[in-house]
Amino acid sequence: MMMFQKYRRILVFLSCILASGSSLAQEPFLKLSDAIQLGLENYNSIKAKKNYLKASEALVINAQKQFLPDVTAAIQNNYGTANGQFGSLYPYRGVGMAAAGPSSASQNWNTAFGALYASNVNWDIYTFGRLKASVDIARSQVSRDSLDLQQEKFAHAIKITAAYFSLLTAQKFVEISKQNHKRVSALRDVIKARTANGLNAGVDSSITNAEVSNAKLGEIEAQNIELQATNQLAILLNTPTKHFQLDTLYFSKIPEQLGSTLAIENNPTLQLVKSRINIAENTQKLLSRNKLPVISVFGSFQSKASGFDYDYSPTNNHVDKNYFSGIAPSRSNFIIGAGMFWNFMSPTKINHQIQAQQFMREGLKNEYDLIENQLQNQMILADQRIENALLSYKESPIQLEAARNAYEQKAVLYKNGLSNIIDLTQALFVLNRAETNISVAYANVWQALVLKAASNGDIDLLIKQAR
Repeated sequence: MMMFQKYRRILVFLSCILASGSSLAQEPFLKLSDAIQLGLENYNSIKAKKNYLKASEALVINAQKQFLPDVTAAIQNNYGTANGQFGSLYPYRGVGMAAAGPSSASQNWNTAFGALYASNVNWDIYTFGRLKASVDIARSQVSRDSLDLQQEKFAHAIKITAAYFSLLTAQKFVEISKQNHKRVSALRDVIKARTANGLNAGVDSSITNAEVSNAKLGEIEAQNIELQATNQLAILLNTPTKHFQLDTLYFSKIPEQLGSTLAIENNPTLQLVKSRINIAENTQKLLSRNKLPVISVFGSFQSKASGFDYDYSPTNNHVDKNYFSGIAPSRSNFIIGAGMFWNFMSPTKINHQIQAQQFMREGLKNEYDLIENQLQNQMILADQRIENALLSYKESPIQLEAARNAYEQKAVLYKNGLSNIIDLTQALFVLNRAETNISVAYANVWQALVLKAASNGDIDLLIKQAR
């Protein structure tokens, strides 16, 4: 029984090890399409742009509601005196208070409770296009923030794709460096054995030791490059830095479509600048409308209460000290009307603002022309890079095949004493370079596609070909 429990524990332990090993082996690789989707969902800059867009959408509703009238109501209870005095007063910035009462020969401190109940309505029923211009500005800001979000997503997808292929290339370099280190180490073991048997000179062993050390240093350097590329991709995905298992299929195929039919005017960066120009034009229209008058209708109803009786005078002290009597309304007034209000100094004040907006619009047009010219040149560069990348892609297998044959021939000659260690290490170097070049050739084709998509603003050119 005890023996059975002992075997049972061993089986449970082994099954746990196998389960953990299988889970590690089944770790899914990160597809390019998944990386782009993850980055677009996680990156805080994109989240910020989404919130800015929501803010602009809320401001459109706010601008539309500015047409509604202003309706205010006030209830005021007070306690004070009612001394009057002949003279004038200008209530600058609300300084001063109003007191309704007779003029007396001297100051008195008779007090009573009072109240004021009022409601006012002011409605700008016609603003000569001012409200419409305000709504147009708010809507153009929504368009700008929407395009800003799209441009941010586009630029981020390009950055993720570039970082993905950079890391993929770096991982391939690590793999090639390890293979080279393993190959050189095996060669060193052979040479050591032949040197010990007197078949090779001792200097051959020293040279191979140096080559092994150089291969190890190359492997370390490749790993450092991989770490940097991994960190960059993790930042763009807004995830902790970890080892990413990427799709190596990109080293066995090239894109099926390398051209784009999308016009350069549709590039998100240009569209964003266009939206800023539109805002400047709408702002200029609003400023022009501010020169014009406003037609408004208004109405007001007011009830007043006072503890001072109607016949109160300095010699007839008729004052009701009761709070509830003092705040009970006893007199009411109303007024309704319409008017046109026009600040004749508005044109003088606004003209320079309009001029500033004109300069702003022209400056944005200059920016648009600059970016368009840069993108045009970038498209030419992308086409040239695609052409050169395809030439490298076609030439690299020829180089690799020749390098392998040369290395195998030099290795056979060296083992038979017909060649020296220098020729063999040179052939080894050429082979390592050829293995690197063919990986670079595949990566360059995909990177050229990234540049093409960035120039045209055609993100679908990448997405539809990404696994």
